[in-house]
Amino acid sequence: MSKSTISMYQLFEMLSDEPTARTYLEGRLWRDGITCPECKEQERITVRKGGYYRCNKCVLDFTVRTGTIFERSHIPLQKWVYAMYALVTARKGISSLQLAKEIGVTQKSAWFMLQRLREAMSAPDSIDKLRGIIELDECFIGGKERNKHDSKKLKAGRGSVGKTAVLGMRQRGGRTIAAPIEDRSLQTITKAVHDNIEIGSQLYTDDHMLFGDLDGLFFRHDAVNHSAGEYAVGPACTNSIESVWAVLKRGVHGVYHQVSAKHLARYVNEFAFRLNEGDVKRHTLERLNSFIDAVAGKRLTYKAVTA
Repeated sequence: MSKSTISMYQLFEMLSDEPTARTYLEGRLWRDGITCPECKEQERITVRKGGYYRCNKCVLDFTVRTGTIFERSHIPLQKWVYAMYALVTARKGISSLQLAKEIGVTQKSAWFMLQRLREAMSAPDSIDKLRGIIELDECFIGGKERNKHDSKKLKAGRGSVGKTAVLGMRQRGGRTIAAPIEDRSLQTITKAVHDNIEIGSQLYTDDHMLFGDLDGLFFRHDAVNHSAGEYAVGPACTNSIESVWAVLKRGVHGVYHQVSAKHLARYVNEFAFRLNEGDVKRHTLERLNSFIDAVAGKRLTYKAVTA
């Protein structure tokens, strides 16, 4: 096996059927022993057939799927693991049509699988704040006005009209946090910065007026004047966060083609996860294990995702 990666063929050799995939997931999700997803009991567990267990404390029958994104799915677990492998290793993502062909499910099922996997990729609430040198920037996702059918044009100008704004923060040598924002106001930007960045950090932005009021007692702030052709002044630049937008936009345009504002947050989660836990510097199995660790407690129903 390679020191840095594992091939798709090797993955199928490791997880060739449902029992081996189930054992693999149990070993990762229940590292301290079989645990009831309801009461977290570990002592009074009875092993039953077919991967089922019973908690004798709360009288719950459960499997490794219970309380995870896999719950109530009839798709075999080895196909779920392969989908996770494909999503975490594809730099620009994988379409539901392509995934459907590769694992032998319908396109509708593959689309729902991917949405549930993206839900698992969302950052936990307990995650540490960014610190040190942080680059901030925003991008806009959505179709261009000139390419829309005349009945769908907003006729309100060009540029960001009809698009959804995404705010991104990237720590140099560290993690990336990104999410769509409802309104491009100073209050929204300031709240996002205080929620996700440690006080005292150095902020680098462009010269947009939204970032102009970040100077103060809480952060050090420097900007580069893009409108004057200035892209780096000493250490001040936004090149790292702009590289995130480059990959995001290439994925949206080249792989997914169109992303609605309703589901955009999950797609942004996907790209941020690949930059963080899915960093290519880590072995593929480590990246896959980080993905599996994130599936618990994030069940997403079809009714919820299509509401």
